[in-house]
Amino acid sequence: MSAPSSAAQTVPIPVVAPAAAKKPRAGWADVAKGVCILLVVLWHVIMKMYLAIDWHLPVPLPGLWGAFGDMLLPLRMPVFFMISGMFALSATARPWSVVARSRIARFYYLYLLWFVVHTTVLSMVPDFDTLSARNALDVLEQITITPTNLWYLLALAVYFVIAKVTRKLPTWAVLVPALALSAIASAGLLDAPGNRGQLYQNLFFFLLGLRFRPLVERWAQVTKLWHLLVGGAVYVVLMVAIQVLDAKYVFGVWPAICLFAVALGVAAAVQLDRLRRVGPLLARLGQQTLPIYVMHMPLLALVAAALVGPFSAAGTGVQLVLAVVLPIVLVALLVSVCLTLHSWLMDAGATWLFDLPTFGRAGRGGSPAVTAGTPAPVAAGPGAPRPS
Repeated sequence: MSAPSSAAQTVPIPVVAPAAAKKPRAGWADVAKGVCILLVVLWHVIMKMYLAIDWHLPVPLPGLWGAFGDMLLPLRMPVFFMISGMFALSATARPWSVVARSRIARFYYLYLLWFVVHTTVLSMVPDFDTLSARNALDVLEQITITPTNLWYLLALAVYFVIAKVTRKLPTWAVLVPALALSAIASAGLLDAPGNRGQLYQNLFFFLLGLRFRPLVERWAQVTKLWHLLVGGAVYVVLMVAIQVLDAKYVFGVWPAICLFAVALGVAAAVQLDRLRRVGPLLARLGQQTLPIYVMHMPLLALVAAALVGPFSAAGTGVQLVLAVVLPIVLVALLVSVCLTLHSWLMDAGATWLFDLPTFGRAGRGGSPAVTAGTPAPVAAGPGAPRPS
């Protein structure tokens, strides 16, 4: 190859660094969120409808579904909050005025808005087994200290306040008290009616993702399939031991198993992300968790009101089929309906249902969020969330 001419050497070619380019969004994180939202819907399907059916079967299939849901309790929300914390890092570095609107006010607004929707729908199905307001005192309590099944949104608003206030404190000074609070609450040593205990228990995992994002990302880079297989086997043994020994409320046990589940969840998400067809599907789902989260419960309540009676009266053969496939079918149905309704509402301009409304010049360039707690990549199309 000939050497470049001197003329060419005197004209330096500037190397334009992509200063505005963001670090690529980790696919495994979106996969993990996609799996977690499916598990959240599955848990609600099992606990609030499936087990409400009067089963008359010769085999304990419903009990197996219930045990499966219990087995994943340490994984679902801790992983969700850990990832939310990871993607909150840049947001907490912004001025208070920005954080107060884009995170704190936004999530509390969404909580209040969908609280009204949930309360209205659930008032029509009073027998549905979930926390809902029945009077003015219930409303006051549930919009302040004892949140409903929408508690994840309220938790994010509160966690962003805590993350911002403690931003300049040493990591140990933030995580140690949060871990202690999680251990105290999970051991039943703190009065925590309704979903209030969830707020106490999951702050630690949000702050863990916020403070240890590089460590989590490093684990995602080095984890192998054998980590998942061995870790999964150990996790099952630990969960069985906790159940047999009735050790769930022993001080420190639950946060410890949740930490193990978080590491296992990251390993599982990395492996799923490598699957050519499954990974992208779950990642897309993980970028649209908000509409699923806020809409699936009232839809499930209506489905339960219509079907629990007929399914309870069904014959043994029909119930055997239902006992196996009903949770899977209902999860797929609810997720599909939620995403379809979200698409229709967005096309109709009802963006205020999924994001804090903006007015004037500041609002003309905004776009509604479609994922609860984390920013999605800057993408074209309706519903692309704001970058963090």
